[in-house]
Amino acid sequence: MKTSTLQNICRIFLGGFMLFAGISHLTFLREEFLAQVPRWLPDNPTFMDFVVISSGVAEIALGLAMIFFRRYKITVSVILAIFYVLVFPGNISQYTNQIDAFGLDTDQKRLMRLFFQPVLILLALWSTGAIKAYVQKRFNRS
Repeated sequence: MKTSTLQNICRIFLGGFMLFAGISHLTFLREEFLAQVPRWLPDNPTFMDFVVISSGVAEIALGLAMIFFRRYKITVSVILAIFYVLVFPGNISQYTNQIDAFGLDTDQKRLMRLFFQPVLILLALWSTGAIKAYVQKRFNRS
């Protein structure tokens, strides 16, 4: 699927964002990301740290794939969109349990953050042409 210059810039930006987020999971924001681990998961510190580390590794891999795996960009974006859905319960947990992290120190700020996850999902899918490919495939079946 051919994508525009703007879509390519957004794809690379999103890949860089994911790469940065993944590295920060493993280093300087590790404690902040612990606040994202849903409270309904086991609260064992080793397990919670594993969740943060594994999601950081996944983010690094997805970020690099968004930037460099142009041939598979649609597949990568679908996987990234699924990843965003899978980590969303952490954002909900931070909101419902009133956990301060990342400067989200009020219910209003934590609630507003919830609305950015669908934007990330759409950006991932749009920037790679996945939405257009899906629509074309769907209408070509008719």
